[in-house]
Formats: sequence, C-alpha cells, structure tokens
Amino acid sequence: MVKISDAIGNPEGYESQTGVTASMRWSAGDSTGRYNLKIGLMPKTPLYETLAAQGAQFGEYSGVETAANFGDPSAELEALRHGAGVYDLGWRAKLLGSGEDRVRWFNGMVTNNIKDLSQDHGAYTFLLNAQGQIQADMYVYNRGDYVLVDTDLSQAVRVREIFEKYIIMDDVAIEDASDKLSAIGLQGPKSAEVLQHLGHDVSGLAPLQVVDTKLGKAGVSIVRTDSPQPTFEIWASTPNLPTVWSSLIAAGAKPVGSEAYEKMRILNGRPRYGLDIGERDLPQETAQDRALNFRKGCYVGQEIVERIHSRGKVHRSLAGLVIAGPAPSPGSPVEVSGKQIGEVRSVTSLPLNGSTRSFALASLRRDAIPAGATLQVGPSAATLSELPFRIE
Repeated sequence: MVKISDAIGNPEGYESQTGVTASMRWSAGDSTGRYNLKIGLMPKTPLYETLAAQGAQFGEYSGVETAANFGDPSAELEALRHGAGVYDLGWRAKLLGSGEDRVRWFNGMVTNNIKDLSQDHGAYTFLLNAQGQIQADMYVYNRGDYVLVDTDLSQAVRVREIFEKYIIMDDVAIEDASDKLSAIGLQGPKSAEVLQHLGHDVSGLAPLQVVDTKLGKAGVSIVRTDSPQPTFEIWASTPNLPTVWSSLIAAGAKPVGSEAYEKMRILNGRPRYGLDIGERDLPQETAQDRALNFRKGCYVGQEIVERIHSRGKVHRSLAGLVIAGPAPSPGSPVEVSGKQIGEVRSVTSLPLNGSTRSFALASLRRDAIPAGATLQVGPSAATLSELPFRIE
C-alpha cells in the first residue's frame, strides 16, 4: 500500500527535479476556464530524467513539462487503441483530506456521493460555486483513514483554496502530496495482460477501484479507471516511479507521449477542464452524468443543479462531431443554415481510408439543430456522433 507516510515522507525528490519553488501559482484565465501560469518556469514531471533517457521529445501538458512523443505519435496512438501504451501522469495532483469530519465534509462539497463510497473506491465529481458553475473536476477516493483527491495540477491550488475556504468548524485538513505521490497510466486492450505479466490479476477490479500491492519492492496502488478503454493508473511515491515505468515497458507496454494521449482522450469522449469544460459551465451542460448524484443531500451549488434537473433539459450540451476534413481550430463556430449554434472545444484528426477525418468535442445548442440538419464547421460538413467515437 502507498501509505501517506510513505508517499510524503521524502521532502526532497520532486522539488529538486523540478527546480520550481513554492511560489508557483495558477489563476483562472479567460471565460473558458483556461488556466495561466503566473511565473516563467514550468514544473517538470517527476519522471523527466527517465523519459529523457528514452528519447522523449518534451512539451507542455496541463501546465507540466512532460513527454510529448517518443518519435512516432501515430504508432503511440496505435498502442493505445490496439495494444498497451504507458504514459506519464506527472501533470496530475494528489490532495489528501484527513480528520474525523472528512467524509461528511467532502460529501457536502462536491456533486457526487462521497458518503457512501466503499473503502478503496472512487467517484468522478465536480466542485461548484453557489451559482452552480463548475470550478474544477476531480476524482475523489475513500482510502479508509483519509480521502484522496486526484485532479489536474493546474487546478490544484485553486481547489485547495476553495476547500479551505469552506473548512470552518470542521475537523478536516487538506494536504497537497503532489510532490511526493504521482502516477503512471496504462491504456489499451492489452493493458491487463501487461499487469498480469507482472503478477497482478486486475480482471476483478471495478471501475475506480483501488488495490494496494507491490511492484518488485516498490509499494504501489493500482486503479482501474472509468475510461471506455481498458485503462489503469499506478500510483507510487516519486522515487519509485522510474522502477514502475521500466517494469511496465519490460512487460510489453509501449511508451506514449501526451500528443497520442490527447488524441485518445478526445476519441474516448472525455472532456478536459479548461478546454471542454469551463468555469461558467453548469454540470448538465457537460453531458457527464457520471459526476452527479441526485439523492445524496446538500452540497455547494445543489439548488441550481436540482432546478435544471427538475426542468428536464439544458440549452446546450457537450457533444461529439465527426468532421469531413482537416481539424478546425478550437473555438471554431458550428453552424446550421448559416446560424451559429455552438463551438468546437477540443479536436483531433486521423487519416482513415485515404482521407482525413476530424473528431471534435463541441458545445452545442441541441434545440437549435433540426432533425436531419447538416452542420457546418468552416468549409467542412459535420455530423453528430455518440461518445466515445466509434472508428472503423
């Protein structure tokens, strides 16, 4: 098991690798919810040296310098779709909640049911303001004597500030363990085989269930995610990450950078906060029903969520678009008969059957789309698609 004491017991490791001081701050940027780093330095992933030794080309992902690719993004995407790809998750943050009131308090802060989570199980959820607008998204796990929050590093400072604002007379403490505890991802139809090769049978794991085990001598936690693709996360203390990475590659996983990961995220229909979800969006506008529970009781922003739920519809919603042509820019208008009814949020393209098709997550006014209407994105025709996208 990755105990709190093990995960945060070494105060050196990560900061010495990043060279970034505690003065690093994030702020909400524009109305889409994009975040901006207020200092010139970008933090490096804890795996930076390991990735560099394997020939990684580096770039920014969610505010962290990590592997963009390992020389062949197309082959890396193929591994995620048809094999097993291993990728860095050093751009994710880990916040720990402790104290006698932690479960009740967290249940009153977020949109999903935390109170009834079994130990070593998690839930995807939103953090709202009083107007019901999404301030962050995250996964919350019941780890027995503490609660673990997993979110983008770019959201971590803001999330912690909001949390601490609402701790009044509650026995709750929030600690950021991101510099001591990080993760590696493993995705693809053969990912379970990779773990099986290392002696870990994960066939019985439910979505968002955690199992504590060892990889060699390293204590790790394996999480089965709720992705449409077979996907696992391996949590480990930062000094153990290189060993975990090397073990997964030796067991048959292919190193994958953020470029292929981002393409797969879009194809899986998984929104990213700051791109597909903004700080002015309401929960039902994201089409992420998995983040909501309507029987859990009171939480911040609940009144607005319940009002929309009782009304039975929202004016706009996140949807999938298949576009016949090159990828448009994020923010490109989506039109019907010359009238704008939404905008592209995230987009990627793939060469298929001798031509290029683009796949986008878009925010659309569904009530403004007549049955059988042709949608237009720039010069290209587009059709609505269920998520995740099905690619033949």
